[in-house]
Amino acid sequence: MQVTSPLRETLVTGGKTVHDITEDICRQVEGKPSKSWMMGLALSLGGLTIGGYAVFTLLWEGIGVWGLNKTVGWAWDITNFVWWVGIGHAGTLISAILLLFRQKWRMSINRAAEAMTIFAVLCALMFPSLHMGRMWVGFYWALPLPNTFGSLWVNFNSPLLWDVFAISTYFTVSLVFWYIGLIPDFATIRDRATNKISKAIYGALSFGWDGAAKTWMRYESVSLILAGLATPLVLSVHTIVSMDFATSVIPGWHTTIFPPYFVAGAIFSGFAMVLTLMLVTRKLFKLEDYITIYHIELMNIVIIITGSIVGVAYITEFFIAWYSGVPYEQYAFINRAFGPYDWAYYTMMTCNVIAPQLFWFKKIRTSIVSTMIISIIVNIGMWFERFVIIVTSLHRDYIPSSWAMFYPTRYDVGVYLFSFGFFFTAFLLFSKFFPVLNMAELKSIVKSSSEKK
Repeated sequence: MQVTSPLRETLVTGGKTVHDITEDICRQVEGKPSKSWMMGLALSLGGLTIGGYAVFTLLWEGIGVWGLNKTVGWAWDITNFVWWVGIGHAGTLISAILLLFRQKWRMSINRAAEAMTIFAVLCALMFPSLHMGRMWVGFYWALPLPNTFGSLWVNFNSPLLWDVFAISTYFTVSLVFWYIGLIPDFATIRDRATNKISKAIYGALSFGWDGAAKTWMRYESVSLILAGLATPLVLSVHTIVSMDFATSVIPGWHTTIFPPYFVAGAIFSGFAMVLTLMLVTRKLFKLEDYITIYHIELMNIVIIITGSIVGVAYITEFFIAWYSGVPYEQYAFINRAFGPYDWAYYTMMTCNVIAPQLFWFKKIRTSIVSTMIISIIVNIGMWFERFVIIVTSLHRDYIPSSWAMFYPTRYDVGVYLFSFGFFFTAFLLFSKFFPVLNMAELKSIVKSSSEKK
């Protein structure tokens, strides 16, 4: 017998058969929800309810309930938007790019990572929508549609409009890619269903999948095409998000390093969130045979690489500010490190630059507890990175008489809590009613191993 990957070795030497894989993954879909799952859902629904009050108040009263002022017109809203878009990067990266490079280790984590992408992008879209105020009055102004008010069109030169196109395209391709991958597994659940309602629902979701050779051939062709479309989107989406800042003249924003810097940061935070979710899913659904230490170690290596790139970018920003000779640019970075928001800057540096370097030690990067703690620390640090870039650059601009501090209100925090409640509620419902791992791909590992005996 020839074994070519640790995942294959785990499944084959553990005596896993195709039937065992089906049973292990369908168990949480077909069985009753566990107490741990119910507790998690109760907590996420609690956050959704409390945050829902903040959203209702915001829509009723207007965005004046936020802590924004004339100087800091963007703060928690745009910080959360960029943070959630960044988290949505890892799913498509794991699925699309690693699929094109034929990386087998993606098979155990791609399904949940893709779902995370969908939910994170929806959370991100909340914030620009809510920032419009009463969005039902003028949401359509953001769309390039003909209107009855004369030749009034959106500004195609604005990066904010580029965001609309980039993120909507990214969301659409990611959603189709995720759903296409689910179809064979929906058919498996359909065929096992004993309840008429379940059989009808999963039968409709599976689109009449019959498992024929021609069906599989078309499925694989479509998957590769979508992966090819999604791969440039991984790079383009956060590049365009970074241009919201880089195309302005605000000191600290007007720099060409932002596109690659933002993409690396997005992959960094996205992989950290995937790790957090996968470690919980691994324990909750007893999937230790499928999400192995090998997977965790490889993802931690990606975090080391992207975290190091982000650290170099931080240093490069200071060098560019000094080398430019522009006093406004120089002051913006001095203010970050020694101004009134220096606590946020040092939190960012500690979480994003120092903490990931612990993964150089094999004992730490293969430890479940250490990985969980550092993955959460990284996402805290990446939130502070966006806060530092946005608020610290805005609160002291060219004219000292207009300087102002930003203080978040309970409604800023509440809307953020609402996005968390939505994200975890959606992910928990997905993990209960959809197969959280890709059964079809995992079965291909066992089949190819049996053929080589």
